[in-house]
Amino acid sequence: MVGYFSNRIKAFGHAFNGIALFFKESAHARIHLLALLIVSSLAFYYKLERWEWVALLLAYGLILGLEALNSGIEYVVDLASPEYHDLAKKAKDVAAASVLMAAICAMAMAAILFYPHL
Repeated sequence: MVGYFSNRIKAFGHAFNGIALFFKESAHARIHLLALLIVSSLAFYYKLERWEWVALLLAYGLILGLEALNSGIEYVVDLASPEYHDLAKKAKDVAAASVLMAAICAMAMAAILFYPHL
């Protein structure tokens, strides 16, 4: 039982190391974080309702999570295919597309949420 809990604690440690690495090495992660701070400041200023905050938090988690997954895919593809390969490019492009699609949806959602306040 003790081994189980110590393994879980180590797993959280690895995850927190991944978060630190993500924000340290990914310029896109820092851009998303800046956008998150700006949108959150506007949400506080306009006193958004609880359900609107829930929508924003879901969007934040989706975008940051997909960006982290995209970064992980890029690391693995670079390891597996150090030289240029069409399939490696496709994998990276599709992974990046997932972040872009989520960001576009999040911007549309923000427009819907903030429109009545502007």
